[in-house]
Amino acid sequence: MPLSAAMQRFDRPDKDNPWFAKFKYSTVTGLGNEKGVVRRDPSSIIKVDGLYYAWYTRAAHATPPVGFDKMTDQLPATSWDLADIWYATSNDGHHWDEQGPALQRGPAGAYDERGVFTPGILAHEGRYYLVYQVARSPNYRSTPESIAIAWSDSPAGPWTKSPAPILEPDPSGLVDEHSDPEDFIERGAWDSLQVHDPSLLYRASQFWLYYKGEGIGYHHMESKWGLAIADDPLGPYTKSPFNPVTNSGHEVVVWPFAGGVAGLVNRCGPEKNTIQFAPDGINFEVKSLVVVPPQAAGPLRIDEAQNTDPLSGFSWGLSHVIPHSSHLAMQGRDPLGLAAIDEPWDFLIRWELDHHRRTYI
Repeated sequence: MPLSAAMQRFDRPDKDNPWFAKFKYSTVTGLGNEKGVVRRDPSSIIKVDGLYYAWYTRAAHATPPVGFDKMTDQLPATSWDLADIWYATSNDGHHWDEQGPALQRGPAGAYDERGVFTPGILAHEGRYYLVYQVARSPNYRSTPESIAIAWSDSPAGPWTKSPAPILEPDPSGLVDEHSDPEDFIERGAWDSLQVHDPSLLYRASQFWLYYKGEGIGYHHMESKWGLAIADDPLGPYTKSPFNPVTNSGHEVVVWPFAGGVAGLVNRCGPEKNTIQFAPDGINFEVKSLVVVPPQAAGPLRIDEAQNTDPLSGFSWGLSHVIPHSSHLAMQGRDPLGLAAIDEPWDFLIRWELDHHRRTYI
């Protein structure tokens, strides 16, 4: 029988693909919609002494974001502007107790004066490492942003910040910081404007820092993932010669599996909304296309002994939603009633694989 091109490249039905994921969403208590408070970009979740920990971007704003043209030292340009990193704990993953700030913005003149946000967490040999995005002040539409790290002997802190960022944008390209990055004077590398959304893994006796890059002269929806590797968690980090390691992707969501690295690549690029896998942590291949994935997903990290199938490290977690522009509401899948929320403040919800997948509670 002759086969069409579509059937020639057909692999297997979704139900038989161990990489395929469907998601369920539910509200959580303690981190929900609250007037004047932004909660977004949760880290991966870790479990320490029977308690779940999560870190996230948090900001208290007197008004909704006003944009870069009207921002001040008190008025935010974006929802993540003028933000700090807070943390919360939970016994069951459904009710969360907000514990307070883990890391706050630096003093005047510091490299993190304008904001610290979008954290990732790694627990390694009894120490805890937070990687996160930093913004200096003033911070305009095209101001470069970097990645820093902090460490602690307890998930509850206190945390010690690195004296300087550990990863910087590529120095190529030239743009007026007040302008749109597409209005470039000289086009730069793919990660010449900002490096952000970091996620840190320990593998092959080294520290692998995955990050999102945006470039001068590129549209903001052309973001991709990069990789930087260090022998010590505090650096120095060397960017991979294979960068960018994906051709798509917004927030970085990665988890270890079978000696390699899996990831949810969402929102941006020709391979958006896919789950991908790289046996070597570098050369990613599409394994499944997923529908309505969680935005800025922070999945539960599990022990290697539990990492028995492709989605073991991606069974449940937290994500953020933006009520008036939520991908759930816009696609007609609005089980949380997001379209009816009048307040524009981002907040956190719970996601999990659909019932036919195993979860680790």
